[in-house]
Parts: sequence; structure tokens; C-alpha cells
Amino acid sequence: MILILLGPPGAGKGTQAKRIAHQRGIPQLSTGDMLREEIASGSALGKKVGPIMAAGGLVSDEIIEKVLTARFKKPDCKPGFILDGAVRTLGQAEMIDRVLRKQKRALDVVVELVVDEEELVNRLRKRVAETVAAGKPVRDDDNEETFRKRQAAYRRQTAPLIPFYQEKGKLRKVDGMGNVAEVAAAIDAILDQFAAEKR
Repeated sequence: MILILLGPPGAGKGTQAKRIAHQRGIPQLSTGDMLREEIASGSALGKKVGPIMAAGGLVSDEIIEKVLTARFKKPDCKPGFILDGAVRTLGQAEMIDRVLRKQKRALDVVVELVVDEEELVNRLRKRVAETVAAGKPVRDDDNEETFRKRQAAYRRQTAPLIPFYQEKGKLRKVDGMGNVAEVAAAIDAILDQFAAEKR
């Protein structure tokens, strides 16, 4: 099963992706991880990517496409995979479709975690207050200004993927405001249905 998780920062995508990967025995792929793996492997592609990332530059879509093509062909991806943070723009969504098509595969489902962004900000404030009260250091990215900027970037760049996947009949929505177990149960019901249909 090949799936994408969508949702704004703080929606809990990372938590759910890790759980699904473990439970279903499929890798969780993020562009950043794939690029770092290429660099660590010392491949020709890795040697090209290393200096760009070290300088804080953006890796071109052309290179990303090569990295995805190579990664999707690895044996652990045979049963499927989760794309987590690898699809942020319409251009990247079209690229992933293209790479999969060349490998005679297709995306199965896109699960959108629907959340109330203001409530996520309230949760962030509460988390920061609890961290401070416990005398622990607050993470750099755990501040409201950064969080709101990331939310705005999501709305601008990634939210257009929602109608894109809806038109393809791939999108399923899940209420992301429940607790981890409730959200997990809703996602599992969707994935189980897809798995049953594929049998």
C-alpha cells in the first residue's frame, strides 16, 4: 500500500506515520531522510547532493526525482510505503505520480488529518507552559510565531493538494482532533478497507 498523510504542522502526521510503518511493515519515507541516505551511501547522486545540503541550498526537483526513483525500487518498498513530508507542492505530487507510473505502480490513498489550527496553537501554548513549569528546555521550533509561519506555508503550498487528490478520488478525511488512539482507529479503518479491496 502506498499512502500519503496530509495535514498542517502539529496535526500529528509524524506520530501516525511511525505507527502505520511499524504496524504494516512498510517504510516511512521523507525527502530529507532519502537525501541523507544517498549522501551516507557515497553514491554519485549523494556526492552531488551533499554540498548543496551542507550549504543550506535547495535540492532541485530533478535530483529529488532521481532519489525517489532509486528509493522506490528498493526491496523494502515492494509492499508499499508512506510518504511523510515528501509531497508539499502540486509539482511534487505530479512528480511522484510520474515516478510511480514509470514503475507501473500507483498511489493508493491520501489521508488528510482535518484539524482546527487555532486549537493546535492552544495545544502548543499549553505544551510550552507545561515544559517551562517542569523546568525543561523548550524546543526552538516550539514557539507560536514559528508555528503560525509553518501553518501559513502549509495553507499556501500544500493545501492545494487537497482538491488535487479529491478530484482523483484518492482523498479520505479523518478528524485529527481526537486523541492518538481515536485518530489511529479512523486511519486504520480506511487502510483496512483499501487492503481488503486490493486482495
